[in-house]
Amino acid sequence: MNNNSLRILFLSAEVAPFAKRGGLGDVGGSLPKALQALGHDVRVVMPAYANIEAGYSGVEAMPGHMHVPMRGGVLINGVFRGRLPNSDVPIYFIAERNLLGRPEVYGYQDDAYRFAFYSRAALELMTILNWRPDIVHANDWHTAPAITWLATTGRYDHRLSNIPTLFSIHNLAHQGLTSWDILNYLQIQSYPLQEEGYNQVNFMARGIHHATLINTVSPTYAREIMTPAGGAHLDGMLRYRAPDLFGILNGIDTEEWDPATDKRLPHHYDAAHLEGKQKVKQALQAALGLPDRPDIPIVAMVTRLDYQKGLDITGDTIHRLLNNYAGEAQFVVLGTGADEYERMLAHLAGYHHQKMRAVLAYNANLAPLIYGGSDIFIMPSRFEPCGLGQLIAMRYGTIPVAKATGGLADTIWDGQTGFLFTEHTADAFWEGLRRAMWVYYHNQPHWRHMQQTAMGQDFSWERSAKGYERLYEKAVGG
Repeated sequence: MNNNSLRILFLSAEVAPFAKRGGLGDVGGSLPKALQALGHDVRVVMPAYANIEAGYSGVEAMPGHMHVPMRGGVLINGVFRGRLPNSDVPIYFIAERNLLGRPEVYGYQDDAYRFAFYSRAALELMTILNWRPDIVHANDWHTAPAITWLATTGRYDHRLSNIPTLFSIHNLAHQGLTSWDILNYLQIQSYPLQEEGYNQVNFMARGIHHATLINTVSPTYAREIMTPAGGAHLDGMLRYRAPDLFGILNGIDTEEWDPATDKRLPHHYDAAHLEGKQKVKQALQAALGLPDRPDIPIVAMVTRLDYQKGLDITGDTIHRLLNNYAGEAQFVVLGTGADEYERMLAHLAGYHHQKMRAVLAYNANLAPLIYGGSDIFIMPSRFEPCGLGQLIAMRYGTIPVAKATGGLADTIWDGQTGFLFTEHTADAFWEGLRRAMWVYYHNQPHWRHMQQTAMGQDFSWERSAKGYERLYEKAVGG
């Protein structure tokens, strides 16, 4: 430990590899390890979903039971413990079969009560372990009940009083709306917020309101959520808290995502030796049954197929691309999601069957082959708090074409490491993709320079962890 070592309680509903539904899981599985590497004492607490209850390798039950004070008495629960993979970071799982031990992470009518109990139990666990954190780092609305309790009832509990908090917003659109009864369940006396409707509690708003400091996962997204267009009806509250709101970019696991060592690739390469990338491209074409064409670019998309990701402007753009409006190309998409977008992509793939493949499934082994084997990676997102796809693509020398929003605007240098467009229209998207195609076909020396520049960017979790370290110190010292 260093002299400035902090005790950090890290709360998240998702922690990879134990539970992951999106970028939140990546953060939960990576950031605590990077913080420990900086010398901090980090403890992670998440719910024990059914896969944990059923027995997860390396996870064991702690002896005894916990008694968590809730409305009408106590709720009795158990705790499992383990370590984050390839680290010494301890992780604890709050086990309560009726509330938490379910097969899915989200999507139940009583989600607010499930995560309220988990949040309160995570704080109670710290007292049982006789470990008082210097700061509680809570992530998204599922953990906001912990911040709310600490700022209200917890002020009068000598075991947990006066602990500063950091509230990280990963996606402002999901806010944890529920009835006022939830505060009685948590044994909290409070007042309605302006952002809450009659008899309503908004846990995202409560996290923002009560936290010592707030951050989101890119500087641009931090600015966007303070506007009516990006604020999901909480922009006024966020503007009020602007002095306490910060943006810190997410990172990626640079050991897992490394084209020089990635065991999931048939060939390896780095920025100085890009010949191997061409061999990976050939392997991708072979794997998907596309014609072996080393002379034309593969444009790719790996995404969740939903409205946020800009699928509404994608179909027209891909149709133009595969009709050779900017030169010949092949297109590959990997993802699942809304039926309407799956049908659209399946139809396009059938029409352009010599040039396009749509893998409408979850396939973790195919994703690295696409990142490594494609030339251009598209991300036309309506909004993107940070985005991981563009970070991985650039590390693999694949040039992104993306809308200039959120973390995409913060990580892609237009004309140097990728191509950005500003308007959310098919025409603007097409113009961005057309620019990329032009450079690929007419200025290969600059294209190679862009690849090498993109691969040289530092998107490690160490960089992100140092940003969080500064926020922790500000919260604790303030």
